[in-house]
Amino acid sequence: MNFDDKDAVKLADEFHETFHSIKKEIHKAVIGQDDIIDLLLISLFSKGHCVLIGVPGLAKTLLIRTLADSLNLSFNRIQFTPDLMPGDITGTEVIEENKDSGRKEFTFIKGPVFANIVLADEINRTPPKTQAALLEGMQEYHVTTAGKTYDLDLPFFVLATQNPIEQEGTYPLPEAQLDRFMFNIWVDYPTLAEEKEIVSKTTAHQQYSIEPLVSKEKLKKLQELVREVPVPENVLDFAVELVSKTRPGTDMAPDYVNKYMSWGAGPRASQYLILGGKARALSQGRYHVTEEDIKALATPVLRHRIVNNYAAEADGYTTVKLINMLIEEA
Repeated sequence: MNFDDKDAVKLADEFHETFHSIKKEIHKAVIGQDDIIDLLLISLFSKGHCVLIGVPGLAKTLLIRTLADSLNLSFNRIQFTPDLMPGDITGTEVIEENKDSGRKEFTFIKGPVFANIVLADEINRTPPKTQAALLEGMQEYHVTTAGKTYDLDLPFFVLATQNPIEQEGTYPLPEAQLDRFMFNIWVDYPTLAEEKEIVSKTTAHQQYSIEPLVSKEKLKKLQELVREVPVPENVLDFAVELVSKTRPGTDMAPDYVNKYMSWGAGPRASQYLILGGKARALSQGRYHVTEEDIKALATPVLRHRIVNNYAAEADGYTTVKLINMLIEEA
């Protein structure tokens, strides 16, 4: 698509309008969390997935549920528990009698993963074998069971939540699965004014309805539009170099990366920085990506893809602090 073309510019304006219409609709139910909503929508339009981490009571589930309601898409919520099995997510085959032939046959009953938006609630409460049941769907957009492959309905968007304070009875997500998520989003406490508004509204009669604003076809069209946004060579270089600097033992790694990191981000981080930058540019009414777009998305893209060592913990260097140092030097 040529962005000098009037139709392309019109579509880009439609993207900007749709983005902010959805955001306004979400704010009917969710107070504050502007940056979180922006990241969720950027991920959605980039065909990515998100993991949200925050203590209980910060409206993570409400936010995702409201996002689903504002889109004319199917939605399923999976409550992850220690006894959840892979088949409980993907589906399973059951024996049923064929009414025509009278013979018993295997019939595949689809699991909750067969929806456009899937909320994986408290994903770290289930063992790795069950967590991995989502992997194939997130990456390949299909699931395989009993030797047969079943395509998922597109668009397909996984939003997972985690509770960071309760470690007993939890199973941390392996790095391979974390890498499938475009963003790692930390949901923080509301401000004093926001919390006052939350308490005021939620302790009185609430009357609001969320309108579905975007159809499946329109969302697919806008997702394809993101891929068409041009990226200047200097921005592409900036994104790839930023990710390369997170890899200890390489020529581009600064001294503090070699000292404090044991593992850096892979190429998927560079891909998501560029895709997210494209969606962010469109959301702000621009048709080009800048280095500021890359910097704004660096923390949620890189936070779960780099691993600190013991020296970092001893000296108080968190992953976010190291990412900020890389951004400041860039």
